[in-house]
Amino acid sequence: MSASAAQPSTPSTAAIFNMAWPLSLKAMMLHGIVVIDAYLVSALGEPALAAMGLAASFGGLMLGIMFAFSSATQIRIAQAFGSGDPVALKTGFYVGLLINLVAAALGFVAIWTFGDRLIEVFAHTPWIAAQAQSYLGVFLWVVFVEAFGQCIGSYFNGCGRTKLPFLSYLIAIPLNIAASYTLIHGLYGMPELGVTGAAVGSALASLARVLFLGTGFIRLTGGYRTTAGWRNGSFSESIRRHLWFALPIAGTFSSNTVANYVSTLLFAKMSVNAFAAMTVIQPWIMVTGQIGIAWAMATGIAVAQLLGRDCRGPELDAFLWRVWRGALIAAAMVSLCFVAFDFSIERIYTALEAETIAALQAFLPILLLLPFPKGSNAMCGHTLRAGGDTLYVMNIFISAQWLFRVPLTALFILVLELPVFWIVCLFLAEELFKFPLFHKRLLKGDWKQGPITD
Repeated sequence: MSASAAQPSTPSTAAIFNMAWPLSLKAMMLHGIVVIDAYLVSALGEPALAAMGLAASFGGLMLGIMFAFSSATQIRIAQAFGSGDPVALKTGFYVGLLINLVAAALGFVAIWTFGDRLIEVFAHTPWIAAQAQSYLGVFLWVVFVEAFGQCIGSYFNGCGRTKLPFLSYLIAIPLNIAASYTLIHGLYGMPELGVTGAAVGSALASLARVLFLGTGFIRLTGGYRTTAGWRNGSFSESIRRHLWFALPIAGTFSSNTVANYVSTLLFAKMSVNAFAAMTVIQPWIMVTGQIGIAWAMATGIAVAQLLGRDCRGPELDAFLWRVWRGALIAAAMVSLCFVAFDFSIERIYTALEAETIAALQAFLPILLLLPFPKGSNAMCGHTLRAGGDTLYVMNIFISAQWLFRVPLTALFILVLELPVFWIVCLFLAEELFKFPLFHKRLLKGDWKQGPITD
């Protein structure tokens, strides 16, 4: 790995693409797991689906927070990989793993203390509450296993080996489907676990994924058993600096989660057709958007590696200008996906009413424009984070969410009672709100100057 520091040139566009496409497909498959599990459980009826959805909302929050910390670890690993320092690589991995395990443990305590009572409050019936509690009790093991999986995956991503985490999902998803289906319905002599069977299937799939990644990590690094010492002089000081870097990323995720939840509650105040249209379009925006997000994430990994090897001048600027053109191509691809979606709505959603279909088709002009500022903002965000400017990125997101999107959503729905088209316009408006804040900070260039591997 030390050879990486001797490489004089910046990565090619093809190298960024080779990092980006596994990240994109992995994210799409990760979202697809939820869709698949919901589909398998739906055969048990709406109450079972409600139980799974209620429990998954708690488990998903814990996994999301862990993913945020793992994203910070990914950047620190990329910085260390660029510097070619094995001590920095060892420190970044084990500090990130410890933080993940602590986050999982705190989640365990919180769920065991408050989870049952919260589920009982939100569940429509005692049966739904009991099923949700059973599902969540098993799913907590998924969270514990993913504390390892997310960290190891971030290590490989930070080193530019994004295909390995992608391959781990190619193992996990088929196993999850087969195990969940078997245990939900009690096939082949296995116990019939119902909703809980889906959680057991997820746990088995996560364990298989972690075993695959862990084996690869040990083969590649030997667990750094022969690498002595810690970055920053001590393990405790390394934890402090890692947390200082990581907490704004976790704060960004937490704020975004709460803002989306509040927005969903506001969407529910619209007409049934309008709410249905929003329910349909949001997953499509999220999944197709992974094309641009993955390109931005791959760029962030490359920038962190370049800064780690002290590439901070015109060569770095030329690299960013080159890959930014790739981000525009990715945005254009997302726009084409929305064109295809618009022409296919009536064939995909045959049971939707005409009013809902008309609302979805009316979104197209906004959806064609949205990927461009969103993709460029993502490039800024991941680049600034690669340079250690995580607090500023968090402040932009929080400001856009709580000073702009959420208040205007409430105004448009509760006071002005505007058509749903104007609610979707806020998605674009939020990106335009963030655009000058992100790009001004990026062009200022201070993020390139600090000793970010400390």
